[in-house]
Amino acid sequence: MAVTAKKLTSSAREAFGVASIVKPPASSRTCDPRIVRTKAALREALISLMEERGFDGFTVNDLCQRAGLNRGTFYNHFEDKDDLLQTFENEVLRGLAVFREKMSALSIKDLMGYLVMKKPFPVLVELFDYLREEGDFLHAVLGPGGDVRFGPRLREAVCGQFIMSLLHEQYRENPTPFVNYYIAYYAGAYLGFIGHWVETGMKESSEEMALIAMKLLFIKPGEPITM
Repeated sequence: MAVTAKKLTSSAREAFGVASIVKPPASSRTCDPRIVRTKAALREALISLMEERGFDGFTVNDLCQRAGLNRGTFYNHFEDKDDLLQTFENEVLRGLAVFREKMSALSIKDLMGYLVMKKPFPVLVELFDYLREEGDFLHAVLGPGGDVRFGPRLREAVCGQFIMSLLHEQYRENPTPFVNYYIAYYAGAYLGFIGHWVETGMKESSEEMALIAMKLLFIKPGEPITM
């Protein structure tokens, strides 16, 4: 019977050749170049293996072999591959959190002004720049072999916040059931919009994507689907 790393006790890990190492405080690990290199290697290995086999199709051993690391190094930083994935997902979401305050300052009037001038709204350009930087990871985690839990988290962190920011103050502070469905409807649509961009190779520029995102808010049924 295969023994998964997740279920290994400290003594069992030692029996399997995995050292039980006391982790130093997070603050002392953050800027250690060795830690940075280790995480970068594991992140690249995780992405490539998810693309090739799906998340359920590989083990910690596979990750370590692909990253050129030993199991002891892996377990010094992560409990198992789920912990590894969650760590990288949380890092991406923390990066997106910086846009929450900026998006909270958006207004329909501001967006309409930029749309009339056919100019992309700056904060949306920045957002798509960030998503592009994380493109490889997003492609893997949102794909068929990725993590089905991440899509809803991304929708809440970006899409729901974007739609919420455009609502009148009375609806943001005291939303009715209809308002909640309105937010859920558009947030889901925008997640699909971002997912399609990622899936098709992010061919459009961040400026183009920002303009499309703005246009989609105001287009009416029957209108020409053009920019």
